[in-house]
Amino acid sequence: MGGTLHKCVLCLVVALLNVSFTNGEDPYRFFNWTVTYGDIYPLGVKQQGILINGQFPGPQIDSVTNDNLIISVFNSLDEPFLISWNGVQQRRNSWQDGVFGTNCPIPPGQNFTYILQVKDQIGSYFYFASLGFHKAAGGFGGIKIVSRPRIPVPFPPPAGDFTILAGDWFKQNHTDLKAILDGGNNLPFPDGLLINGRGSNGNTFTVDQGQTYRFRISNVGIATSINFRIQGHKMLLVEVEGIHTLQNTYSSLDIHLGQSLSVLVVADQPPQDYYIVVSTRFTSQVLSATSILHYSNSAGSVSGPPPGGPTTEVDWSLEQARSFRRNLTASGPRPNPQGSYHYGLINITRTIRLTNSAPIINGKQRYAVNSVSFLQPDTPLKLADYFKISGVFSTGSISDNPTGGGGYLQTSVMHADFRAFVEFVFENPEDTVQSWHLDGYSFFVVGMDGGQWTPASKLRYNLQDTVSRCTVQVYPNSWTAIYVPLDNVGMWNVRSENWARQYLGQQFYLRVYSPVNSWRDEYPIPKNALLCGRASGRRTRPL
Repeated sequence: MGGTLHKCVLCLVVALLNVSFTNGEDPYRFFNWTVTYGDIYPLGVKQQGILINGQFPGPQIDSVTNDNLIISVFNSLDEPFLISWNGVQQRRNSWQDGVFGTNCPIPPGQNFTYILQVKDQIGSYFYFASLGFHKAAGGFGGIKIVSRPRIPVPFPPPAGDFTILAGDWFKQNHTDLKAILDGGNNLPFPDGLLINGRGSNGNTFTVDQGQTYRFRISNVGIATSINFRIQGHKMLLVEVEGIHTLQNTYSSLDIHLGQSLSVLVVADQPPQDYYIVVSTRFTSQVLSATSILHYSNSAGSVSGPPPGGPTTEVDWSLEQARSFRRNLTASGPRPNPQGSYHYGLINITRTIRLTNSAPIINGKQRYAVNSVSFLQPDTPLKLADYFKISGVFSTGSISDNPTGGGGYLQTSVMHADFRAFVEFVFENPEDTVQSWHLDGYSFFVVGMDGGQWTPASKLRYNLQDTVSRCTVQVYPNSWTAIYVPLDNVGMWNVRSENWARQYLGQQFYLRVYSPVNSWRDEYPIPKNALLCGRASGRRTRPL
């Protein structure tokens, strides 16, 4: 479709959708994406990648707090496709979340227009291909949300702003990896690491001596935690998934699956080139990849071996995670200080304990939460809920507590009340690091420690200045506790960010419900919503 025609179509879509729920004063940004297969060679081997507008990784989304994002996605693959927006909270609008629990996939040869608003958010995030095992083929890109001009930021504007999308990678095509999992087997160890879609020394970041630069780093991999460092340079942590942090200095930082953060780096070293390094964490075999930090007045290339980093040390990582604290006096997306919300003084209305496991079910490897291994329904849960289609799911199909029993298959949906204040405790009895993500929310990470969680563990919670984020790690044989104010009605995915575990059942949906049928609590079904499964043939709203 030609550029002019496509712009006309986008304008028509906006007019037809009549998105009266958005603030007319907030700007609109339009994106026109075509999703295709393409040959990529990130580790020197030809693979079938998923490209967006011919790019791997895909184009970055640059936005400002409260922007409306109109993203038209044309699927030129030969299979259905969806994009989800890791960290974008979709306030009152889980209709746009882009996972199969909320959205019908975009059929081959068809278009769908996402209408998002980055309401009351700032920070560093990413989008990704959410369906099947597409995440292992590409289809991801960065999301940057900057503060509105009148909102103070707790550091001077940097001279430059770089996005780094790093993570593990396999030489096998995503279809082959999916076939391994469908056969009931575990994936092999990854073949390497990528930085912005390339292997070692495939990227150069140019800086001017004496200037300060912001690096926004996301772990977009599917299997391993990573450590990030820059040869000869310290990093000042300034933001974790939309929260301004206390500005502590680090030599290296652990970033777990699905997580994002940003640091300030001062180009204060002698003018030459330096290694930027990512390496795997908690793996017996350590993979690494490098890029180049290039001083514009460089007198020489990189020298010496890339700097080493931590490998299997859990306690080191745990102590670093505990050092991430909220800057209580800084403004967030609004002018009021981040410390004005006293989460530690709010009474908990419900405690939910979630334990991951790796059961064998029907002779095949699966993964589970509280013994339930998620079974994909034939109809998106949000549509089944809206149209009151029986037999797709039932709330209460997953327990609030570990059962201790064997694993079984179920389309697991947990009911929760709108405006409840809930404590989730993720308990990990396994020997691998877990990474958990909650769509639709930013939650307070109040505690993490080794051993078994008990109610007495609450005495060690940080109830004053912890960070809030959307993805959190749980160390081996350990627990992590979070507080969540359930202020966002919708059907929200709770999932492992280890994509094999997610694909094989380590996920469920949280149905945050309000009995009041009001646009104040939740937007109506989009007029352009795709309908599939048992929702096929029904109507959304008249155009």
